[in-house]
Amino acid sequence: MSQQHTAYYASEIGMLQISGTEEGISSVCFVDDPKPRVVQVHQCLQSCVAQLGEYFGGKRREFSIPLLLTGTSFEKQVWQALRAIPYGQTKSYGDIARAIGHEKAARAVGNANRRNRLAVIIPCHRVIGSDGSLTGYASGIWRKEWLLKHERAL
Repeated sequence: MSQQHTAYYASEIGMLQISGTEEGISSVCFVDDPKPRVVQVHQCLQSCVAQLGEYFGGKRREFSIPLLLTGTSFEKQVWQALRAIPYGQTKSYGDIARAIGHEKAARAVGNANRRNRLAVIIPCHRVIGSDGSLTGYASGIWRKEWLLKHERAL
């Protein structure tokens, strides 16, 4: 197994901690610690850091980095469906459940979203309530709102 490396990206909405190995990125999550301890970015994380910069800079709509997904087969189906939501658009939890062939599993889709360890990269911020409300974002509804406005503005 490859060695795990960590890097940080300071976004407009908080510090993102990126973790991964030579095989791919295993997590991107918002952290409260504003002072990262890692100064030099390992080569295996450089593309992720650069692509996050392009995303937040309005120049990237999709990510093209290798990912290391850890989850159940259902969760992986959900995360794949999330990656298919076009930039700047939203889908409901029910839409995602229907898209993966489990039309009554909207609540389970919400649970899979909550277990997504790749914030922004796997865009669970694009999933909203069936009534259009912004619900359930582990990194804070205010971040979800910011990300959606960021994408819609471009």
